[in-house]
Amino acid sequence: MGWFKRSKGGISTPTQEKRETPEGLWYKCKKCKHVVTSEDHSNNLWVCDQCKYHERIGSKEYFEILFDDNEFTELNANMESGDPLGFVDTKKYTDRIVATQKKTGLKDAVRTAHGKMNGSDIMIGAMDFSFIGGSMGSVVGEKISQAIDHCMKTKMPLVLISKTGGARMMEAAFSLMQMAKTSAKLALLAEKKIPYISLLTDPTTGGITASFAMLGDVNIAEPGALIGFAGPRVVKETIGKDLPEGFQTAEFLLENGFVDIIVERKDLKSKISQLLNLFSN
Repeated sequence: MGWFKRSKGGISTPTQEKRETPEGLWYKCKKCKHVVTSEDHSNNLWVCDQCKYHERIGSKEYFEILFDDNEFTELNANMESGDPLGFVDTKKYTDRIVATQKKTGLKDAVRTAHGKMNGSDIMIGAMDFSFIGGSMGSVVGEKISQAIDHCMKTKMPLVLISKTGGARMMEAAFSLMQMAKTSAKLALLAEKKIPYISLLTDPTTGGITASFAMLGDVNIAEPGALIGFAGPRVVKETIGKDLPEGFQTAEFLLENGFVDIIVERKDLKSKISQLLNLFSN
């Protein structure tokens, strides 16, 4: 029985005998190009087992990692953005919101929920970069503010996970107001002596860096995360000089005192619990 058939161009496999590889079965690391099965990659918490590159993940995955048994109660799950300015760029803002909701299955760029983490009560807010670049509009500010209010009522510690391109310009001043709003709420939380831990992931930029992301009692970063106000390209073009190696990475910020600790994803749950235990004691 012949395994191959010779064609004019050489040896080829008959079309009916070809086997298609199911899409999404393999993952190729964006940094070192190492290839593993998607299942192994997810089992390793979406971190490359060769170079430790931390792939971007969303609220769903962070909730799975941090909440005990992935059990939690979500706050304001159906809150949606309005269109106070009737904004239109390449499409209507309302159409963009609807299209993004259908594509991502999310209502907006942050989800807030409370549950147990290693047996202790915790409030977690996690941003989703897939929703208009994780931009902060009025819904993001309001959901975080209401989560802080809940923490103040229940004495529950707060963790906010930032992954964002900054303020949502389609809401203009309504978006920028959320910077002051969330910062003021965190000041009230601090007066109550309730711990707030900020986790900065790739990327954390713009108005979120200039507000709640850098206001934690402890600021944690994931390895290799881009953290800054304006991106490196914009900074370089503005000052007209080459930037230091590793500029605006988590490691650069740790070295210069802008974050307190870098924690690998597999250690997040235990490290955050350890920090909160230190606060409670």
